Amino acid sequence: MLDAAGDHHQGVVAEVGPYLYSELHLIREAAEAVGKQALILILDQLQDPQNMGTLIRTAEAVGVAGILIPKKGAAGITPAVVSASSGASEHLNIARVNLARAMTELKKSNVWIAGLENHADARDIYTAELDTPLAIVIGAEGHGLRRLVRETCDYLVRIPMQGSVGSLNAAVAGSIALYEARRLQYRSSSS
Repeated sequence: MLDAAGDHHQGVVAEVGPYLYSELHLIREAAEAVGKQALILILDQLQDPQNMGTLIRTAEAVGVAGILIPKKGAAGITPAVVSASSGASEHLNIARVNLARAMTELKKSNVWIAGLENHADARDIYTAELDTPLAIVIGAEGHGLRRLVRETCDYLVRIPMQGSVGSLNAAVAGSIALYEARRLQYRSSSS
């Protein structure tokens, strides 16, 4: 009977309704409540549920105020994403929005926007000022940030690469960026 409901049930199956997305104003309020330690994750058209789930799990672990994903052109919060996030998606405010407009709204709350991209104009993430209220934007697998999203960022950051491989996957790069931003925010608040 359980095998008919799904392949990886581990003896338990639950049927749930569609994911209930949050609203941008709730994420803004959460960011304003923590002040200088505000951290928001923005995912620009990620397609892979595993990457999205991993980033959601990391975001929950570092205590982000919320996550923004685009209304169109990206994976939504599906059962595969929930599974990949190990349930972290159930503990976060995740809103589907027009990203460029939402980024502009976040700036009105004194949140700086840093786009993660291996670009010639990008600052090294280890020397960039990330100890402010901050939103980190992770671009899609393959083509990175869309033009309008990139242009709406206050600045770009990149992770320096020492080896022969030219880039990291979205989940790994985003996780590094989230932890580096949180480390700098904690260091700044304890000074």
